[in-house]
Amino acid sequence: MKSNNPVFARSEEFNGRANAYGNQTYAGGGQPYPGYGQAPSAPEYGDPSAYGTGTPGQVDQGRMTIDSVVQKTSISLAIVIAFAALTWFWTGDSITEAGTTNPDAVGKLYLALMVGSFGAFALSMVNSFKKVVSPALVIAFAALEGVALGAFSKVIPAVAGVSTDIVLQAVIGTFAAFAGTLAAYKFFNIQVGTKFRTFVVAAMFGMVALGLMEMVLGFFGNQIGFFGFGGIGLLFAIGGLVLGVFMLILDFDFVEKGIAAGLPERDSWRAAFGLTVSLVWIYTNLLRILAIFQQD
Repeated sequence: MKSNNPVFARSEEFNGRANAYGNQTYAGGGQPYPGYGQAPSAPEYGDPSAYGTGTPGQVDQGRMTIDSVVQKTSISLAIVIAFAALTWFWTGDSITEAGTTNPDAVGKLYLALMVGSFGAFALSMVNSFKKVVSPALVIAFAALEGVALGAFSKVIPAVAGVSTDIVLQAVIGTFAAFAGTLAAYKFFNIQVGTKFRTFVVAAMFGMVALGLMEMVLGFFGNQIGFFGFGGIGLLFAIGGLVLGVFMLILDFDFVEKGIAAGLPERDSWRAAFGLTVSLVWIYTNLLRILAIFQQD
């Protein structure tokens, strides 16, 4: 199966070129072609009911499993949350008790936002197009993403003039979206086709391009309002939220098909990276939507 998702397209095993042991794999069950005079023996990669979850307490069995994906994704998200919390406390209060702006706190806030955002974006591009997934780069991405989110979670409520309570609401909403999307994916047996993949990836890069254009125009005082708190900003955030859900569907498809194809265990980090990107995407757009609706 050929994937159009840049996060997963670099996986040779997933794209039907070769499996972990050098044998050719095909779309569907991903059963290896008989090699060295041996016939295919076990149906474990063609029958979804036989998908492994690994031995409890022992994740690394040489191939990707549900357990290994859950473990790596948990590590990635824990790093994001930890660095977001550290950034939140490090930046301090941008508004003093007297109601004036604290220049030192504001400087730290925007420094963390810029360094974290550009660093995470750069590493996301590297991880997306890297042929062999690097756990170290995925962890570094998660750390920088956490720095960016910690600052972003303070900037949005401050600029919109709303309570920081929306941060917790956005976190809860993000995990609710994850659970709801996973339930819908399994209950309705959603099948991901080539056209859907192409649409989601094209839309994702389109939104990134529009965001970069908005930043460039902002330097000249000619912003369109994609990141604002008006009607255009709301539509852009809602579109981003829907796109984030579609990205999760691609992630679930990769995990399901990857386990069926017998991908090596290291690709669990690729799945963790994809899931982290999707959840962060959903969170940022959901936070903006909540800020817009809670404005006076």
